Amino acid sequence: MQKHTKGSHLNMLVKTGITGLDEILLGGIPRGNNLIVEGAPGTGKTTLGLGFIYAGAALYDEPGAIVSFELDTAKLLRDAAGFNWDLQGLIDDGKIKVIQTSPAVLLSEFRNADGAFADALKSIGAKRLLIDGLTPMRLYAEVHDKPFREDVHLLIEGLARMGVTTMVTAERDESLGAVPSHERFVFDTIVSLTREEQRRRVTRRLTVLKSRGQDFIAGSHTMRIEGGRGVHVYRRAQSRPISLNDQQTSDQRVSTGSKAIDDMMDGGLYAGSVTMVSGISGTGKTVFSVQFLTAAIGTGHKTLLVSLDEHPRQLIRNAATLGFDLARLIDSGDLFIHYESPLELELDIHFDRIIKLVEEKGIDCVVFDSCAVYEMTSPTEVADYLYALATFFKNRLATIIFNYESPELLGISQISEELKGSHLVDNIILLNYVEISTVLRRAIAVPKVRGSRNRQITREYVIAEGGLQLLDEEGGHADPAGVVPQLPFSSYYGLLSRSPSRQSPLIEDAVTHGTPLPDSVDLPTDNPA
Repeated sequence: MQKHTKGSHLNMLVKTGITGLDEILLGGIPRGNNLIVEGAPGTGKTTLGLGFIYAGAALYDEPGAIVSFELDTAKLLRDAAGFNWDLQGLIDDGKIKVIQTSPAVLLSEFRNADGAFADALKSIGAKRLLIDGLTPMRLYAEVHDKPFREDVHLLIEGLARMGVTTMVTAERDESLGAVPSHERFVFDTIVSLTREEQRRRVTRRLTVLKSRGQDFIAGSHTMRIEGGRGVHVYRRAQSRPISLNDQQTSDQRVSTGSKAIDDMMDGGLYAGSVTMVSGISGTGKTVFSVQFLTAAIGTGHKTLLVSLDEHPRQLIRNAATLGFDLARLIDSGDLFIHYESPLELELDIHFDRIIKLVEEKGIDCVVFDSCAVYEMTSPTEVADYLYALATFFKNRLATIIFNYESPELLGISQISEELKGSHLVDNIILLNYVEISTVLRRAIAVPKVRGSRNRQITREYVIAEGGLQLLDEEGGHADPAGVVPQLPFSSYYGLLSRSPSRQSPLIEDAVTHGTPLPDSVDLPTDNPA
């Protein structure tokens, strides 16, 4: 946490000091609002409340008090030390007071405006208050057969008299289902915390359900409890503002790194465009990415490779075999590689890290290798997430490539069954294997380039020094063993189907236009020679 200075805007909004939460609350909560944080055990309620009090005293010159019914001061100090918070120092300086009490004593104090509790708050000039938690008060009322609703109203009225901004924690009562409990109506701001375990991985979420007197960013946001900083809320990626009316466009082109591929695309990629490169493993998607980024660096761009498949060291090693010195480009600050393991990937956190890196380094050419990992880790969110990414980069006029691993080895019937990504990308490049006789050959096609007259043809390519190299459209070449001459792709039809066939141009003309065949032309068989 960094020290902040007070400003006039703080007279209206109280900054919680929780990283990311104030962004979701559009600056903080209205001063005087009473906030309830609800959630099941283990969701982080006490940690969030402790951070609220600590930030007030340490960063905003707002002393605070902590009322605890269950945790003693020693445990609070232990928890704070785990986040590098000097809670004891603030207690010694009279900026934080910890009050151990019972629900009965606290409620009796709220009935008396001039009681010992009010005096304790006044003694440190308290501006903030944490009551941890509301559930013991509910249980106390039930055991003594007292109406809890009256106790809640008594609590709210007492807090209003004291002039403090209060956060109250409460265990969520799952037995209530979708029916809100009474305290939900009387508190001004409601924050809900959840904790889920999927694939043996814990995920926490934070949702602001309501906050009187202000707007806020709705929806479920990722929350983490991190050592050395406490609660960190990561705004959901899809909530980033979209400037549809002010979206920039450019007539400038960015080379793919191959003149032949640029020619197929009518000049390369428009700056600020989104390209999807689809193909099965081994067709050269990562090689094409390195080729593109290297060429972009050569024309003055800052670049980023987001790798979800390969570790950076492996990328650097493999690229070196094709003549790409990625280590040198990284050292020069022209190329950045951001790697995250798919096993621990959380989209909101991943998005936050990427955009901060892009904004800090001025990056304007980015490759995501491969977005199929997003589909694997979060199948229900991937389409919206990719749209959020694409929109963010378009607004910055950054050129991006999404690599996608197609599940089909031979032939292409669709890019993805689950990911309908063609609507959010400007360009589509297909990399595919073609089986001709007993040899697998590679084919590239560019079916979509927005705003361009792309060549609707299929070209053969090989992976060699310098990346993807397209072969002569008419000339033949030797097979990988260097023995059997291979006919050019122009001699075959249906290359993206599972079984391409040979076809003579004379036969095609005869079929299409009814032109008579010369006597010397033999009809070909279905299988290639």
